[in-house]
Amino acid sequence: MLTDVLLLVVGIVVGTMNAIAGGGMLVGFPVLLAVGLPALVANATSNIIILPGQLASAYGYRKYLRQVPRVYLWLLPPCAVGAAFGALILRRTSSNNFEQLVPGLILFAVVLFAFQPLLHFHVHKQLKTKKVDNRPLLYIGLALLPLAVYGGYFGAGFGFVMLAFLGFTNLHDVHKMNALKNLAASTMAIVSIFCLFSARLIDWRHGLVMAAGTTIGGYCGSRLAQRIPSHTIRIVVITIGLITASYLFLRQY
Repeated sequence: MLTDVLLLVVGIVVGTMNAIAGGGMLVGFPVLLAVGLPALVANATSNIIILPGQLASAYGYRKYLRQVPRVYLWLLPPCAVGAAFGALILRRTSSNNFEQLVPGLILFAVVLFAFQPLLHFHVHKQLKTKKVDNRPLLYIGLALLPLAVYGGYFGAGFGFVMLAFLGFTNLHDVHKMNALKNLAASTMAIVSIFCLFSARLIDWRHGLVMAAGTTIGGYCGSRLAQRIPSHTIRIVVITIGLITASYLFLRQY
């Protein structure tokens, strides 16, 4: 019972963070490990945890999502294909090998999270530039493909880089970018769940409890994204991520 309450509360935090600043599973992943899930199972389970929150967040941004030109939906297929490849690679990864990779993956995600303000600065700079960059979406989609492979394999940090990529498009509102990013993350999670379902790597009980929390947090976070400062959240997440990566590294070596 206490475990379920903990997972629900953490799920709300994860969903809120993903909607406001991203990087929610850098908090959720260590909690899944703490309640006894193997690293490989915790990673696969994260897909059903973030999916409801991302969908709820996309719904919260629905006003902006309706304003995104339909041509940008062509960015979703590369995300889906890459996520499928990443999930299939994950299926073929043994539990021991994955546990050896986890510290490095978490550290990589933490670095992306730490440099997210720089990415956002770049995005805002692009938006303020008078000259419009008309680079074909095809190039953006091809660039997203390897990123989506990483997203299907581990996932944390995908949204940060995608926002930077969207800064090279003709979208003129960060909220529209965030709405499209949430839709892409939802697509990748659905594809990953489909690819991992038969592998029995998903812990549905723990995952669905935390997913209930991310649904609440995802919607509320999207509505409050412009009112809540993310600086404190960022410091906490980076600290937790570094501690988790260090602990797992020391446990392995």
